[in-house]
Amino acid sequence: VQLQASGGGLVQTGGSLRLSCPASGSTFNINTMGWYRQAPGMQRELVANINDRGNTLYADFVKGRFDISRDSAGNTVTLHMRSLKPEDTAVYYCYAVQFSSRSHWGQGTLVTVSS
Repeated sequence: VQLQASGGGLVQTGGSLRLSCPASGSTFNINTMGWYRQAPGMQRELVANINDRGNTLYADFVKGRFDISRDSAGNTVTLHMRSLKPEDTAVYYCYAVQFSSRSHWGQGTLVTVSS
């Protein structure tokens, strides 16, 4: 499975961005897709994920501001980010976990929120 994240950029506080991550290759057995982020000097942390049944999980710090979704084929995960804050600045990584528990990662896309 190959993942290609896109959509990052520079935005002002309160602004919005949409991150997208299409999967290619052996995508027929993907269970969960989602996003982690890593700020400079910080550990990577879970932002949100969504499984093949549409069940979602959000980190407390993004609840009510971010929405995660998958397309009907289940191969593209999208993260809509609203009301962005400077502390949301990070490299955002998409990932996919197959039913075999094998995980795959995208290359990351930088989100910068200016104050």
